[in-house]
Amino acid sequence: MARGVARAVSFGRRATTGWCSYRRVTVAVCIGNLVAVLLVLRSLTAPASFAPTAPNRGEVVQYTEEQIRWVEESIRIRREAEPVELVLAVKKLRKKLAQEVKRREELSLVLKQKVYYDIARGLHELGDNSSLAQQREVVESWRVEKLKNSASTRNQSSLDLSSEETRMLKQALEFNWHMLLEDIGLWIPDEVTHTVHDDKPENEPEEEEIVAGPPLSPQCNAELHTDYDGAAVRWGLTHHKESAADCCQACLDQAKNAKPGELKCNIWVYCPSEFGCFSPDKYEHKHQECWLKQADHPKLNFKDKYSEPYRDAHPTAPVVVPWMSGVIGA
Repeated sequence: MARGVARAVSFGRRATTGWCSYRRVTVAVCIGNLVAVLLVLRSLTAPASFAPTAPNRGEVVQYTEEQIRWVEESIRIRREAEPVELVLAVKKLRKKLAQEVKRREELSLVLKQKVYYDIARGLHELGDNSSLAQQREVVESWRVEKLKNSASTRNQSSLDLSSEETRMLKQALEFNWHMLLEDIGLWIPDEVTHTVHDDKPENEPEEEEIVAGPPLSPQCNAELHTDYDGAAVRWGLTHHKESAADCCQACLDQAKNAKPGELKCNIWVYCPSEFGCFSPDKYEHKHQECWLKQADHPKLNFKDKYSEPYRDAHPTAPVVVPWMSGVIGA
């Protein structure tokens, strides 16, 4: 009986020892598989960690004589292919354009308006019956006089300019006179004979053009596709009206309320086009601009269509005059 019990105990120990050994092997295999999976995942998500290490910064890379010759040849070919003269010409042109833009921006809008009003006053004293040559002579005489008196107080008092504004105006009169004329919108046209050819068949009714806004008063004497000349009473760049009727009314109100000695508006010029209106000056004249002008004897700048010689000289000019105008009391 005792021997049987001993055998059973011994058999149980061997079984237990074998079971423990099998479990350990299984656990070891699972851990190995888990480590392998983790390594694979790491290699997929961070391949740079397995990349070969870069050489030390202090390490000197040795090139062969042939490789060095190739590099030198490549540098020589690239330098010979560079358009050196073109690059220098572009740099000079950019510098020149930057200087011109700077000179244009130096004169403020208020100073340009003062110059315009002073020149317009001289043209007004000349009279509307003067020739274009006489008008050019007056403008050039004004320029010469301002250049001579640029350092005196008389020049400053006539335009009410500060010393800095006087210096800037003198520089513009010397180097950018034509640009200044364009900036202030002063343009004296050449005398061109324009003949209107009417090819419309007889008895064909005129197509009535519709103007947006309320109807205009008869005293406005509105004329489509017309631009009248005159001394500016109100600068149109900063004076916009909702309609041509409002622009005409603004002219009537200004003439009614003008103080003694002030110019009284008798010409209104309006831009009815949503795309803006062309003008030979440098400004972008936008929709609803309303210019109030004065002239004892109003003269036409443009009527109906721009002439072919004018459009040849101004490629951006349209065929039809976009402005509409009216002479009060005409």
